[in-house]
Amino acid sequence: MIDVFAILIGGPVQDGKGAKLSLPPKASFLAALFFAAHPVHTESVAGIVGRADLLCALFFQLSFLVYCKAFQVGGDKKFSVLWIFGSILLCAVAMLCKEQGITALGVNAAYDILMVCNLNIYELAHRLLSRRKSADIGGLPRNGLLMRLALLFLGGSLLMYTRWKIMGTGPPSFTEVDNPASFAENIILRIVNYNYYYSLNAWLLLCPWWLCFDWSMGCVPLISSAADWRIVWPAVLWFCLIGLVSQALFSQDSNKRRTLTFGLVLLVIPFLPASNVFFRVGFVIAERVLYLSSAGYCLILAYAVGYCSCHWRKHKRLLRAATLTLLCVNVTRSAQRSQQWRSEQSLFTSALSVCPLNAKVHYNVGKNLADRGNQSAAVQYYREAVRLHPKYVHAMNNLGNILKERNELKEAEELLSAAVHIQPDFAAAWMNLGIVQNSLKKFNKAEQSYWNAIRFRKKYPDCYYNLGRLYADLNRSIDALNAWRNATMLKPDHSLAWNNMVILLDNTGNLAQAELIGKEALKILPKDHTIMFSLANVLGKQEKYKESEGFFLNALKINPNVASCHGNLAVLYHRWGKLDLAKRHYELSLRLDPSAPGTKENYNMLKRKLEQRQRTVG
Repeated sequence: MIDVFAILIGGPVQDGKGAKLSLPPKASFLAALFFAAHPVHTESVAGIVGRADLLCALFFQLSFLVYCKAFQVGGDKKFSVLWIFGSILLCAVAMLCKEQGITALGVNAAYDILMVCNLNIYELAHRLLSRRKSADIGGLPRNGLLMRLALLFLGGSLLMYTRWKIMGTGPPSFTEVDNPASFAENIILRIVNYNYYYSLNAWLLLCPWWLCFDWSMGCVPLISSAADWRIVWPAVLWFCLIGLVSQALFSQDSNKRRTLTFGLVLLVIPFLPASNVFFRVGFVIAERVLYLSSAGYCLILAYAVGYCSCHWRKHKRLLRAATLTLLCVNVTRSAQRSQQWRSEQSLFTSALSVCPLNAKVHYNVGKNLADRGNQSAAVQYYREAVRLHPKYVHAMNNLGNILKERNELKEAEELLSAAVHIQPDFAAAWMNLGIVQNSLKKFNKAEQSYWNAIRFRKKYPDCYYNLGRLYADLNRSIDALNAWRNATMLKPDHSLAWNNMVILLDNTGNLAQAELIGKEALKILPKDHTIMFSLANVLGKQEKYKESEGFFLNALKINPNVASCHGNLAVLYHRWGKLDLAKRHYELSLRLDPSAPGTKENYNMLKRKLEQRQRTVG
């Protein structure tokens, strides 16, 4: 950014003959310091997905610097087409990182018109209004401007077409909660709210204290009438922008005109894709889209500091102290915000004070608490998310899941039924509704819910698994086996489905088929101790004692503290006649689980048998 700011503030790095020009290092360095320390960048820097913003900004800057290089080939009217193509190529890379990158072409065009061709817009407008011919504008074609602009336009058109071919013909579909203003029927209200969003973005640049990972779902209530006091802020924004534009156009100071103009160019042009002007975007405010626009703000701020330094010489020390204080505050806030990005818990919790009306914030806090096992606290946040946004189906689904686990089945069924009514293609909610209905013994409704889930998500192994459990409860063994087989076909490492197939075949006396299924499962899951355990039981019933023992022992190697495994191995040894080994594993099983069903009785039988054997030997 120092190099970019140096060119925008001081002009080209070299003159047309290759000689270096003097640069204003203090102003460009100060602007770059403001840029480096700005807290609004924290989301792009700290969030992994922010790689797109950082890479886009990098290639955006390189595209601009390479375009500037095109004019350093010697001679006032010469330029390198090769360097211009290089600039367009770097712009393409920036766009592949993030669509915002294509705006580099707009900045390049503005640089060409205003700095390379040195077009004075105020003078040009004055000449045109007074109907006087301008020699300046007649010279532009001779300088090759039209050719360069044509190259930039053709390059941009090609990039847009390529993006259109890769991503599809239509824009992404967004819901009302993502960007409520864009769904307002009254076009005046839509424009007012868009301008209010712009003012909030400007406020984040001026005072980046209220930062939030998400600004949707009621975080910014819509302005719905002229009586809303917030309507003042768009007016303040436009008053400030018009003031800056007038200074950029009408100032007699060429350096002031150039710096303010490029500050506005960098501020506005990269923000255009997020402005809702050309197409609807999927957010209300997003701090990440301000990464490039903040460069324009920092350029204007650095110029303001320099201007005050020149005109307020008596207060130079105070100005320096204020500048240093601003930098220190920004660095402190960036460090503090970076700490909040270190974990989901701190990030989501920090948003509660910024956007207490945002249902998504409460949902994320609740989900984080549930993932950490604090379900009681999670329920409160999920309930608040549903209260703030009564159609928040994901919050309903997660809350229904927790209530299901707490055996509050009636309320869980109501919530999940409401979720699928609001969003009929919500497959996960259909499956969870089926589980609740199964627990409530509403078997027909549960089966229908499972099939609805599968209809909306064709490849849904967990749903097939739960459908199999339902069929097993209804003693529909063949249907259960088919459902579990579908689950393993869609997800070959679905351990529960494999294990249930082995157990069901074992219980129904199909031992040979159970053995085949178990061995097939272990080829895919060679370290699954639960399948080893079930297969060992099947082999033991077929009196394949040696093979059964091997699977029991392998299972115990993986998980040596399973009481049932020790108990069943003891039964195997008992039948096999290896009574001492049976005694040892019965005791291990009882030590791990003193209340294990049948183990104590089998152990007592074994002890009587051992005592009888001792008396016989004696």
